Amino acid sequence: MFSGTPRTFIGSTTFSVPGMTGAQRRRALTAAIADLAGVASITVDPASGTVTVTASRPVDRADIAAAVEKAGFTLRP
Repeated sequence: MFSGTPRTFIGSTTFSVPGMTGAQRRRALTAAIADLAGVASITVDPASGTVTVTASRPVDRADIAAAVEKAGFTLRP
């Protein structure tokens, strides 16, 4: 899914998550990602279809993808 990129990251990384309509669904997305260990902050931009995740320690991109899916969205590489 993320060929050519490191599996884990520290700092800020932006992900493409199209279709983030409705405040309640965005809150569910934010909550699902926030549950991951190491996530320090999350910024959701529905207009651009992006979510920026800032990690204070290594976070696995596959865990982000699973959290996004749990919230009912699809992460695009």
